Amino acid sequence: MLKKLLVANRGEIAVRIIRAAQDLGIATVAVYSAADAGALHVELADEAVNIGPPAAKKSYLNIEAILTAARETGCDSVHPGYGFLAENAAFSDAVTGAGLVFVGPSGDAIRMMGDKVSARSAAAAAGVPVVPGSAGRVEGLEAGREVLAETGFPVMIKAAAGGGGRGIRIANSFAEFEQAFPQAEAEALAAFGDGGLYMEKVIGKARHVEVQILADGSDAIHCYERECSLQRRRQKVWEEAPSRALSDGLREELCASAVALAKAVKYSGAGTVEYLYDDEADRFYFIEMNTRIQVEHPVTEAITGIDLVAEMLRIAGGEKLRIRQGDVSVKGHAIEVRLNAEDPAKEFAPFPGQVAELRVPGGPGVRFDSMLYQGYQVPPFYDSLLAKLIVHAETREAAIVRLIRALNELKISGLKTTKPLFLALAADPAVRAGDVHTRWLEGWLIENAAASAG
Repeated sequence: MLKKLLVANRGEIAVRIIRAAQDLGIATVAVYSAADAGALHVELADEAVNIGPPAAKKSYLNIEAILTAARETGCDSVHPGYGFLAENAAFSDAVTGAGLVFVGPSGDAIRMMGDKVSARSAAAAAGVPVVPGSAGRVEGLEAGREVLAETGFPVMIKAAAGGGGRGIRIANSFAEFEQAFPQAEAEALAAFGDGGLYMEKVIGKARHVEVQILADGSDAIHCYERECSLQRRRQKVWEEAPSRALSDGLREELCASAVALAKAVKYSGAGTVEYLYDDEADRFYFIEMNTRIQVEHPVTEAITGIDLVAEMLRIAGGEKLRIRQGDVSVKGHAIEVRLNAEDPAKEFAPFPGQVAELRVPGGPGVRFDSMLYQGYQVPPFYDSLLAKLIVHAETREAAIVRLIRALNELKISGLKTTKPLFLALAADPAVRAGDVHTRWLEGWLIENAAASAG
């Protein structure tokens, strides 16, 4: 078992990891920038080290500063959380090269699955269906035109090394394609230092369904699926588990394919295999694998009773999988909404500020993962995610009712949040019926601007 863990992150996920580690008797070290000196994760950890100024590239993205902090505090392991360096293969290599345990997959696995082209190849080799598209990277417009002969329009142009919705363009004609291709290339290069692109056919009214896996490098299991179809600008805002769209037979096929892929690449740790599900064709297609813990992991924890972060730590500490596939079952339905420091009335503009008053919802089936406390000054330098509200109930309908109750209980004054958006969504007939797809929310926001603003 690990003895002392450095958490190379901030915000709610740093708090989440620190708590899981302490529950296992593992000592914790927080790192923080000058802007986060008063952050909750700094307060909760056993030790804390200042690693630089507010700018992320000089603190949370500074590999040498993080490794120095780990060495000086006697850590034997590092957990990257999500975002920042979590899917950085060089960071994984640097941690292990320093004689420490990286709580996650190897650098080689991150490289393979982090590059969308090699990930597609690995998925296809493991027998996992992939979206029709380019066999590899698309080297220039002329090569792209050849791919179009197979995919047709609309087509999605995507960054090979991408994530988080960046480096993506959709083209509906040759004219749009010739304009979008260099734009996606430039954005990919700026965001990821890699301008490589690939292309995929756009699936009409697709749902975003993903499978949570746990693996120890040789064996792997799934913890069933989540649906994350409610997205704004390709960023998830509302996640739930299980998906109401899947039949039992297709669910088993989908989850088995994720396990097959994890075993094929000798994956270790927690990971998520993401798919598009075509409602009309009743087919699923692999799109990517996230080689880290995800923001929405609590809904899986709610329906399975498995502490995913604790299992990550156990596996990193050298244990084999403790959980057999037959021991994993689904109970009830869970929903998570992401509360961001944004103003829905002003096109979700960032709205950092000081938390003047905080009332956290409670009661049966309610979980609130956050970094907040009364008086906390939300810094303007990082992602706007403040907290995640998770509800769990026997049925999806009961979970939505519980979500409304919990949102009404929640009070965060002193700054704007996306709470009004979720109250409006929870009341919408299409959301209640689960009749949504990945582009549904964008249209809804246009039609319901006033409602989502509260």
